[in-house]
Formats: sequence, C-alpha cells, structure tokens
Amino acid sequence: MTKKITISELYDLRETIASKLFEGMEYPWEALPKIHDFILELGSTLSEEHFEKRGENIWVAKSAKVAPTACLNGPLIIDEEAEVRHCAFVRGNAIVGKGAVVGNSTELKNVVLFNKVQVPHYNYVGDSILGFKSHMGAGSITSNVKSDKTLVVVKGEGIAIETGLKKMGAMLGDNVEVGCNSVLNPGTVIGRNSNIYPASMVRGVIPSDSIYKTATEIAEKH
Repeated sequence: MTKKITISELYDLRETIASKLFEGMEYPWEALPKIHDFILELGSTLSEEHFEKRGENIWVAKSAKVAPTACLNGPLIIDEEAEVRHCAFVRGNAIVGKGAVVGNSTELKNVVLFNKVQVPHYNYVGDSILGFKSHMGAGSITSNVKSDKTLVVVKGEGIAIETGLKKMGAMLGDNVEVGCNSVLNPGTVIGRNSNIYPASMVRGVIPSDSIYKTATEIAEKH
C-alpha cells in the first residue's frame, strides 16, 4: 500500500514545471513546506521571453490568460496557456501548470497544479498537489486542517503514515475526477485514474483505477 502513494506512483513529473521540487522525496506531501522557496528559486530563472513578472514574486506566462478581476498574490508561477478566470483568488505559494484552469471564485493556497488541471468553479484547494489532468467538479474542496488541530496522518489499508504537518489537504494522482460538492478531508490520497462520486466525503487512501461511491463501496474500474 505504501508504494501506491509514492510520488512515482501518483504523478508523471514530466507534466509539471515543478518537477525538481520533488527530487529526493518519497511522498508528495513532503513537498508542501518547500513550495514557497522553490517558487522564488525557479521564478528567478524563468525566461523573460516567455514570462513576465507582475508585482512581487509573481511570474505569469505571456501566453496565459488572467482575468482583470483575479487576485494574485506571490510567490506564484502561472505557466503557459493557463487560464485564471473571474474572481479567482490565489493567496500565494502556488504553481499553476500549463493549460490549467483556475475558475470563478476558486481559491488556491500552497499548491502545485500539474499541467491541464481544472479547478473551474467555486473550489478551495489548499496545501494540496493535483496531478496531470485532474479535475475537481463545481463546489468540491480540499479540507486541509483537522477539527482537533492535531497533525495529519495518512491512513489506508494497513498503514498510518505521520506527515508531521498541521495543514495537508489532498494529493490527487494524474487523471483523477472529483465529483461536484465533494469534500476531501485532510490527508486524503487518491490514486491515478480514479473517480469520486458527487457529494462524497472522502478520507484516507483511495486506490488507483477506482470508483469511490461511499467509504464502504469502492469499485474497481474496468
């Protein structure tokens, strides 16, 4: 089970400008405390031909589309062909991948969105990593702090991994689909190519190639 939630099992690192962020790490949440400094380091190396600096520690690709009503706070990198729509709120420490969509009233904080990720409608994504082409339906959110404020533990079948983090949302593998109005509780890890039913409350580890209906009903995709 532990192998199934490693970076190599969840993500194609060729599909993010932040691939070097994950070097030397086993689990994706290990990257969360390092996003801030990584953006500062990477941003200073970005080509002025393709990126422009907007304000303090904000780098936006010239081919990206950013609505004038979007609120951008650094450190932040928005990669090529990405779209940040009306009233999106980026609180900082965010990497938005190539062709990704950050939509109406969506809030981002301390996240890595791989290429082609879509968080297009009323989403909150905090202290989370979303893999290539993952998609969160309207109103679905990551919950990143436990109600008792204790440190997050990633729990799955036969495992309990202490993260040492007070704030950790969800790790979504490549091509994950999250249904509308779902809540991904702290420490959720969803394997590649899995689907989450709408209005689900998800916690723990969901295997790859699965369909999550309820906590007791997880079907294998065929």
